[in-house]
Amino acid sequence: MAIVDNPRTLDLDDIQGMVSKGYGKLYKTAYFFLKVDEAKKAKLWLKEIAPFIDSANIKNTSEKTLHLAFTPSGLSKLGLSQKNIDAFPTSFVEGVSTENRNRILGDYGDSDPQNWRWGAQQSDLDILLIFHASSVESLNAFIEEQKGIIEDNGGITIVTELKGFLTEDNKEPFGFHDGISQPIIKGSGRPGPENDIVETGEFLLGYKNEHGQYPFSPLLEENQGNLTLLADDIAGSGKKDLGRNGTFMVFRQMEQHVDKFWNSMEEKTKNEDGSVNEDAKIKLASKCIGRWPSGASLVNFPDADPGGSLDNDDFSYADHDPDGLKCPFGSHLRTNNPRDSFRWYNKEQSLKVSKRHRIIRRGRSYEMPVNGNEDKKEVGLQFICFNTNIELQFEFIQHAWSNNNQMRHLSNDIDVIIGVPPENDPNNKNVQFTVQAEPVNEYYDGWERFVTIKGGEYFFFPSISVINFLSTL
Repeated sequence: MAIVDNPRTLDLDDIQGMVSKGYGKLYKTAYFFLKVDEAKKAKLWLKEIAPFIDSANIKNTSEKTLHLAFTPSGLSKLGLSQKNIDAFPTSFVEGVSTENRNRILGDYGDSDPQNWRWGAQQSDLDILLIFHASSVESLNAFIEEQKGIIEDNGGITIVTELKGFLTEDNKEPFGFHDGISQPIIKGSGRPGPENDIVETGEFLLGYKNEHGQYPFSPLLEENQGNLTLLADDIAGSGKKDLGRNGTFMVFRQMEQHVDKFWNSMEEKTKNEDGSVNEDAKIKLASKCIGRWPSGASLVNFPDADPGGSLDNDDFSYADHDPDGLKCPFGSHLRTNNPRDSFRWYNKEQSLKVSKRHRIIRRGRSYEMPVNGNEDKKEVGLQFICFNTNIELQFEFIQHAWSNNNQMRHLSNDIDVIIGVPPENDPNNKNVQFTVQAEPVNEYYDGWERFVTIKGGEYFFFPSISVINFLSTL
């Protein structure tokens, strides 16, 4: 794929930086869930910390950053009227832990919201404050500084604190290089592979998306606050747009059962005499993921991991692996981003379909002691993604692709990494994984679930100007 220019057309100084920047050198992260106790003081706090918020301007190279996101409860407590809150998309207003969304996402059993640490009750969370810093020392100092501001102000309470991190080799707990194949926002000024440059409206409100339409954006139904801080609705309604240069954020805390994952790969690939076949174990795991542990593509390196940090993304499935003989159709990566092979008879149409369901991922690994025992750690991913239409992007990917694989030549396959089997098959016993091969395919069944949801919520991730507007309500 050709690398093409992507001229800057966006007001990057008004967009919160996490949407377009992964902060690959800011290895340490913290997430504070806040409750608004007193609106007047909380709005004074917003004004005080607004200058710390990092923008999407790529010229900014701060060693520490802040970002803010809000639930409907938080917007309400800050003073946004119910009529204006009702103007937001239903998925955001209802939140992630409704009965309907539990069914769509497969949040049942151990992942049922009643078992979550946070997010089961939307009203418990008002504001999410996200920290990035280059080191533990820098992060801790930054947190203490911000805690001091919160305590001095007195309008909000810290309800929950979570941590996250990137490793220097960028591997997630299962041991695979993560964060590869991110879409690039059109107009962001970042060049990239032509097929990865996606229309702005898939990730930022107030712009046309891959359908050629403006995504549903919250407009002020009744005027309040300092209206001069808000943009006009670009679609011409005459109303002020709360959404422009903002987006919606999905946050899911996902425990990863690493021992179970690798034990399963080992059991399914043992030699006939019962001995462990290390190469076969790693190869099957890589087939399930869709890349080698180093990040190297199975399409470009189908036989063995070449090693190193080969996070190349310069390939297409339609031209280089149309039959899934290198990277299986049901692998985690091919399932969640089929690129140009979704409709095998038309790669151009396939790419259009895929682009309409892309998300920007900003996840970080985590580890925490189990029941206070520092010798036993729970590990996983603080999964975060950005999209303007939660239902057509995040939820569609999880429900229609990961949980219910519709790729060709598959009959009973789900994404064995994050896919959820039907509720009447809670242990995955009837789920299989197909490895396309010649002369006949290989089938692996009897899978366990390798991920458990520990918390989650949908957030509004507004522009910097809208954050300033919220402080004027």
